[in-house]
Amino acid sequence: MREIETLAALDAALAAGGSLRGLRLQDLDLTGRVDRLLERDDVEGLVVLGGRLPDGLGEHLRRHGALVFPTDPHAPVDPYRASLYSPDELYAGLREAGYEATPDARAYRWSRDAGVGHDVFVTLLRAVHDDSIGDALTDLLDGHPVVGVMGGHALARTDPAFARAAALGHALARNGLVVATGGGPGAMEAANLGALAPTSEALADAVEALHAVPSFHPDVRAWAALALEVRERLGSLGPPTGGRPHSIGIPTWFYGHEPPNVFCDGIAKFFSNAIREDGLLARCTAGVVVLEGAAGTVQEVFQAATRLYYATEPGDGTPLPRLVLVGRRHWTETVPVWPALAALGAGREMAGRIHLVDDVTEAAGVLTTGAPQEPARRGPAAP
Repeated sequence: MREIETLAALDAALAAGGSLRGLRLQDLDLTGRVDRLLERDDVEGLVVLGGRLPDGLGEHLRRHGALVFPTDPHAPVDPYRASLYSPDELYAGLREAGYEATPDARAYRWSRDAGVGHDVFVTLLRAVHDDSIGDALTDLLDGHPVVGVMGGHALARTDPAFARAAALGHALARNGLVVATGGGPGAMEAANLGALAPTSEALADAVEALHAVPSFHPDVRAWAALALEVRERLGSLGPPTGGRPHSIGIPTWFYGHEPPNVFCDGIAKFFSNAIREDGLLARCTAGVVVLEGAAGTVQEVFQAATRLYYATEPGDGTPLPRLVLVGRRHWTETVPVWPALAALGAGREMAGRIHLVDDVTEAAGVLTTGAPQEPARRGPAAP
């Protein structure tokens, strides 16, 4: 089975002269390939997922054993897409018509629409969408070490902790790691911003500029518009050709009150929060850093801990990823998660892979050198 996700790949398959049986054509505009495909009858088992094709071509393919999966023209997303979302794509129309008119907001309303909530076709499209996004995410991250940064969405841009989270993302990315977050506001936005900034000076300027709109409450439009302007000042997004991404955001429409941040190289947004949570943690091959947060962050802590609790050292000699909690008082008193983690890890391999530190500099040291670095005692905890 071969997935064909670009017209260039399709042209190569057609030119090769081999059978088209078993190919999967994903989200392609076949209008310009009609004549070449009408010449072929070796298409049994060929699967066409969305895209555009004239009726005559669809009939020809089905008549010779191909499967053609339609989409819904009323759906606000393309369920068969072969790539992650870009910030500009999700926020299209923001400046002209406001957040409620953007594809991101429309997708959330579609996900909550009681009129289609139990429609089996819509349910199928959402499931296909999430599988397609997961596949695109795997392709982008393949071979790159990924570290997750988890933290609360309510953290204001003016809070000193925002600058510290940004410094953490910057330090991790400068040490060759891809930063993955939940893709939302607060600490997640800070970490993605830090990973994108080319220098610590540029990062400081960006954080200062974002102070003008501290939170996405009550105006998502102003919050996102300012972020898009700051992103433009930092330079174009996207990893160099063949290079590793700076960072990835993995949000969900399940949390409709959390708009996605714009500082990622790609946004893998899912309808299913369960699939999103599992996929995010499963891809954090280099470890997870957990900043102060509440219920959602605690859920992520224990999902990561469960993997460590039941895991054994991989056979290829690759060590288990590390789980680093930042904020000793928060995780031992305010939200006393650490005692439970320590009890679970006692006598297991997990014990050597969980860490409790006070400073983001220490956290960066654990993830990049395997041992905490001396914490910064003055200023905003720069790496």
